[in-house]
Amino acid sequence: MPQTKSPIFDELSRLMTDAAGLASGVKREAETLAKTQLERLLSTMDVVTREEFEAVKEMAALARDENEKLEARLAALEAKLGPNG
Repeated sequence: MPQTKSPIFDELSRLMTDAAGLASGVKREAETLAKTQLERLLSTMDVVTREEFEAVKEMAALARDENEKLEARLAALEAKLGPNG
């Protein structure tokens, strides 16, 4: 059975390829627009960056550790003084 080239199928294939490319472009454009709008919204709000959050989180952990050490030291000093101290 000989294969014949059908211009209808060639044209349909080209149209499908073009449609897929167009859909991909529209998707990228929608993502860019959504990202831009979200960045604009976040810039008007009073939110911290991830780096700022992590820095404060680390500072809080260090302060908590220091507080625990000081509590233990205070308890040891109070124990040395005795019940009347």
